[in-house]
Amino acid sequence: MTMRTLLTAAAIISSAGFGVGHSPASHDSFHSSFATLAPASVDAQLGGAFASLDQQGSPLPPEPWAKADPADSLYRLAREAMARGDYKRAAEIFHRIPERYPQSAYASQSIYYEAFALYRSGGDDDLSTARDRLKQLKQRDAKIWKSDGAVLLTRVCGELAKRGDEDCARDIDEKTALQDRPTQANATCDDIDDKIAALNALLQMDADRAMPILKKVLERRDPCSAELRRQALFLVSQKRTDETANILMNAARNDPDPEVREKAVFWLSQVPGSTPLLETILKGNSDQNIKEQALFALSQQRDPRAQQSLRDFAGRESENSDLREKAIFWLGQQRDSENTEFLRGLYSRMTNEDLKEKILFSLSQQRGAGNEQWLMSIALNAKEDIELRKKALFWAGQSGVAISELSRLYDRMNDSEMKEAIIFGLSQRQRDPAAIDKMFDIAKNEKDPELRKKAIFWLGQSRDPRVQQFLMDLINK
Repeated sequence: MTMRTLLTAAAIISSAGFGVGHSPASHDSFHSSFATLAPASVDAQLGGAFASLDQQGSPLPPEPWAKADPADSLYRLAREAMARGDYKRAAEIFHRIPERYPQSAYASQSIYYEAFALYRSGGDDDLSTARDRLKQLKQRDAKIWKSDGAVLLTRVCGELAKRGDEDCARDIDEKTALQDRPTQANATCDDIDDKIAALNALLQMDADRAMPILKKVLERRDPCSAELRRQALFLVSQKRTDETANILMNAARNDPDPEVREKAVFWLSQVPGSTPLLETILKGNSDQNIKEQALFALSQQRDPRAQQSLRDFAGRESENSDLREKAIFWLGQQRDSENTEFLRGLYSRMTNEDLKEKILFSLSQQRGAGNEQWLMSIALNAKEDIELRKKALFWAGQSGVAISELSRLYDRMNDSEMKEAIIFGLSQRQRDPAAIDKMFDIAKNEKDPELRKKAIFWLGQSRDPRVQQFLMDLINK
């Protein structure tokens, strides 16, 4: 036992807590190249779409800002009720503020939030009252009306129209009819949210009538319409008709806005039977971002043909290597025997080291397919690049290779780099007492002092109650 090893043990004991520490740079290198592989998840995309279509989702009123105002205490009570989701109570208190204190700094905000609370309550009478309050707000405060009130009124009217209110149905019709006249009232960009709300309301009222209007929105090319077209794509995707996929595909091919094109491909992923259209994007589109979205979209299809398309793309050497990485990643997310065999075969033919690394990771994600043993075979192959062997060993450990197998491998391994990789693999399995036992053995009996130090370091990151006494024994030995 060298003095340097003893000092390492002492330093670890003196550090706070024996908690799990940060992994060293070598650990980061195993993960960093995979951190940006996946595009935004479907849930995230859906969440963003719904949020933008319903920006009135669940806002809290602003923090109180006028402590000397006579309505300050009422505003706080109403805000607390809103935070609890007690919309009836919130609406009641907000109503009192402009009624009792018409000159209050809180009066206009209170009218808006009374209407919002009534909208969230959702009864017919509540919605009608909300509409009345918003009309009052329009007369009282143009700024709040323009920024928030108009959109909320459209949403309130959309709900009332669905319940048979003819005035509101007419109002929604008028708002959506303006989509055809971008040179008139539609020419400004400041009412986009209101238009989106109107389109959404129309879709809920009469989807068949909404689709032709949405198609016309997607044909617009005026400067203010890009955001409107993005949201129109989402609305189109929610109405499954024979033409839904073709409308989205047309936008993916022809829209001048790159984000609109990407959104169109994303929403194609949610349309059953769109695999052939997505294949045409991969074969004919030079835009790398669009191709990336198409790969993701194919990964979401419940269709064997979609998986075959991903395999074909991953195997084509003429394709961009970054995009091939994406295809390899998505193949690993499907528990599919054909994907497994394909990736193993692709690894054996591959010369690109980065892509080989991605295959190792991708196969590690397919649990229960015998991949942990295949990864171990790569780790044991002395003809492979040492960095790939270390990564294969790491992912094999993450895939569930038995601690006993890792321990036996350590004992017969002569390469110090591979031994260090095994120590790191054991450190990631510290909830298993057998991993701790093996690191105890290495810390005591390994002849290489650098490897002993590595084992001691990782033991110091463990929460195993035996570790502190073990390290004290090393120091006192």
